[in-house]
Amino acid sequence: MTLAALGWNDTLAQVFAPYAAEGGEPARVTLELKGYCEVTGETGARLGECSGKFMHAAKAPADYPAIGDWVAVTPQPGDPARVAIQAVLPRRTKFSRRAAGEEVLEQVVAANVDTVFLVSSLDGNHHLHRLERYLAAAYASGAQPVIVLNKADLTGEADPLLREIAAIAPAVPVFVISAKTRRGLKALAPWLQPGQTIALLGSSGVGKSTIINRLLGGPVQAVQAVRESDNKGRHTTTQRELLITPDGVIIIDTPGMREIQPWEATDSVASAFADVADVAGRCKFRDCTHTVEPGCAVTAALADGSLESARWQSYLRMLRATAHEVRRVDRPAAQQHKAQMKKLTKNLRRRVHEKSGEE
Repeated sequence: MTLAALGWNDTLAQVFAPYAAEGGEPARVTLELKGYCEVTGETGARLGECSGKFMHAAKAPADYPAIGDWVAVTPQPGDPARVAIQAVLPRRTKFSRRAAGEEVLEQVVAANVDTVFLVSSLDGNHHLHRLERYLAAAYASGAQPVIVLNKADLTGEADPLLREIAAIAPAVPVFVISAKTRRGLKALAPWLQPGQTIALLGSSGVGKSTIINRLLGGPVQAVQAVRESDNKGRHTTTQRELLITPDGVIIIDTPGMREIQPWEATDSVASAFADVADVAGRCKFRDCTHTVEPGCAVTAALADGSLESARWQSYLRMLRATAHEVRRVDRPAAQQHKAQMKKLTKNLRRRVHEKSGEE
């Protein structure tokens, strides 16, 4: 194993220079374990544990190593199979979500990813609203999203779903494949380049492990059948792992996630719906409610068809979900929202009254 095969480059070497001067070795996190992680470098895979100095400096769980991270390690005296993790190098991209629970905590799902394959399936295990959340999180990560619809061998008609996806994800590449029969896999070639890191994300049962096995050229990842009653799968992948294909493509596999709340929620919505935000930015009034105001660019675009209603409703749905999540964990934000809604309702009533008076 070479560092280059793991994605190492000159930019990383420059960033790592201060750690090298202190005797550190570069390695990449290739497997997450409870309390530990496997790190792989030029000397092979070793068990890594964060040093006391690292843990003292870490301010939040997101500061700890995640799958795909580059780290600086030092050997453990007397044990060549173990190393101490001294630092995590700055992440080029970062796929994060809000961790479960009442506290506002960031959970890093994967780091330093070039392309995110958002995997859904054509056997009934797909949900457009869930896909919207995955897209928002992918945009916030800095990686390029690609939608992969698997299990084409189980259906003869994918066009209706493709039209629905086009309405919520314009300009995002979408591919219909069958990992079982290999149909459509060649179309993914532009993103499957040596040294490039791909992450596969999606619910359990959509076929991520089967896709990975096809790319690896053998049954490396375990697979299980979905339940026939509801087309839902069981968690075949139980830990995050980095793998390398015979062609040199770096793949990160993650456990299925049915629900996801993007960490950088506001920024992710703005990125995922840049076209909608651009239309809304042309409204005459800055506090436009996009209902009855004169000079509203949104209502005009909806009327002439330049903005599709489905796209607009998707945008509103993501904004509501984001606002709800922020208010759930932030009491001042909840109070501010209440005051804003009171003011908004008052202004809306006034404008409706003025409009009726003109008529």
